[in-house]
Amino acid sequence: MKFSSLSRHPLKRHYGQGDLHFITFSCYQRKPLLGTPETRDTFVEILDEVRCRHAFALFGYVVMPEHVHLVVSKPEKKTPSKALQVLKQNVAKSLLTVTQRPAFFAFSSPSEDARTDQHFWHRRFYDFNVWSEQNFTRS
Repeated sequence: MKFSSLSRHPLKRHYGQGDLHFITFSCYQRKPLLGTPETRDTFVEILDEVRCRHAFALFGYVVMPEHVHLVVSKPEKKTPSKALQVLKQNVAKSLLTVTQRPAFFAFSSPSEDARTDQHFWHRRFYDFNVWSEQNFTRS
């Protein structure tokens, strides 16, 4: 059976309209990889670095043990997708080394095959455009 690209990736991203973006993304297999103060602090530090580098406004964030919510403006440089890609890559690079520490395994079973230890984030993310009243009345 042949699938169209639309059926494989039903999420549509709408950029360039001046909207804010409510973004949600999860840790790999919904594991609580952000379940310690150390990992959450590292995430927030890297979020701030990426925010500065890609020049977007951060209106709010929630870091849960297994997922993250962000409300951001469109970055001046590139797209929200690109900024999120950089954020996820930098957090994974920094925190995957933390997974080797014994305290981390309180949240993740060390007996799982080594392949899963090389993933930090679920591949996809959810992006919902937050409409301002001004944008809504222009439509």
